[in-house]
Amino acid sequence: MRRVAPLGGGTVLVQDHVALSEIELCGELIIAASNAEERLSAESIDEVLRVAEARTEPGGA
Repeated sequence: MRRVAPLGGGTVLVQDHVALSEIELCGELIIAASNAEERLSAESIDEVLRVAEARTEPGGA
């Protein structure tokens, strides 16, 4: 669900669940990278981003 603020300047809660999910995953990736002693491998990045989980869910890519 997405609500857009009216042009009149009123404040309305704007929600974009996809964007919020992307921000959360990006934050998790930043935390993992900052805690790692070396560069994250592609497998580590996939694990942090839960790529395998997305592939096993119905409708996953």
